Amino acid sequence: MTALRNALLDLAERHAATIMPGFTHLQVAQPVTFGHHLLAYEAMLGRDAERLADGRRRVNRLPLGSAALAGTSYPIDRERVARELGFDGLCGNSLDAVSDRDFAIEFSATAALLMVHLSRFAEELVLWTSPRFGFVALADRFCTGSSIMPQKKNPDVPELVRGKTGRVVGSLMGLLVLMKGQPLAYNKDNQEDKEPLFDTVDTLADTLAIVADLVANGITVDAARMREAAREGFATATDLADYLVKKGLPFRDAHEAVARAVRHAEGRGCDLADLPLAELRAFSPLIGDDVFAVLTLEGSVASRDHPGGTAPARVHAAIAAARAALGR
Repeated sequence: MTALRNALLDLAERHAATIMPGFTHLQVAQPVTFGHHLLAYEAMLGRDAERLADGRRRVNRLPLGSAALAGTSYPIDRERVARELGFDGLCGNSLDAVSDRDFAIEFSATAALLMVHLSRFAEELVLWTSPRFGFVALADRFCTGSSIMPQKKNPDVPELVRGKTGRVVGSLMGLLVLMKGQPLAYNKDNQEDKEPLFDTVDTLADTLAIVADLVANGITVDAARMREAAREGFATATDLADYLVKKGLPFRDAHEAVARAVRHAEGRGCDLADLPLAELRAFSPLIGDDVFAVLTLEGSVASRDHPGGTAPARVHAAIAAARAALGR
């Protein structure tokens, strides 16, 4: 996880000012930087790391001394054994200790959510490598060709990450169903906990390793194509609305004025920034010469200059903070 997070930070730093379209509903929404987009995944992984560390404190409890279910009659020193073996504490109830599988379920739940985060990133890579997007290319060793179409380069590793996510989520569901009807204490059902747990560990470890390698060494970014795509879909329309609000127009009126301007630009087959000032002023007399700075992609991302925003300076600051948290 640390290697993957560091790889994301390194790639984000190289593209802190690379402009791409941000999406909602998979429709172009507003311009963002590619570095900012990558940091969203680093933030998800940061929470996953916190969950793993937090879970460790709960599951690292000594069950020894619980015996079959009622505790032991032998005079053992459980606290000393826990210290010697590196446990953080004791299982406090012998019935719970022999029948509990929370440790497996909690780990598997964290693993499933982590895999979902990796799967979301994988799905974006699948989209971005499509010629319809063309935002990135993946190194050949992370792809395969088609059995019958010689021109194909299929993003196999991201697709397999998506598939393995279903496997890990399925293991979690299996463990939950395994436990749902068991009375205290131990039941033979619990021998079925090993396979899903061990498979989750192996799948998660392998997936993290290969995705870390992919991010560090396997992604080539087409910054020009990203920028070109950001110019589609009137990505700076919200900036024009914000501009009018700052000039004193209520947002509902600014929203309507910009919507009319967008329809006009669509009819002209051009972007808002390509409309002459006189045509823009037809939608609001508050629009002046300074509007064109607002309608640029660089102006849009630079205006989001606050903690958590997409401005390049904020991206660099976020990267520095993340590296400090990781001890780099």
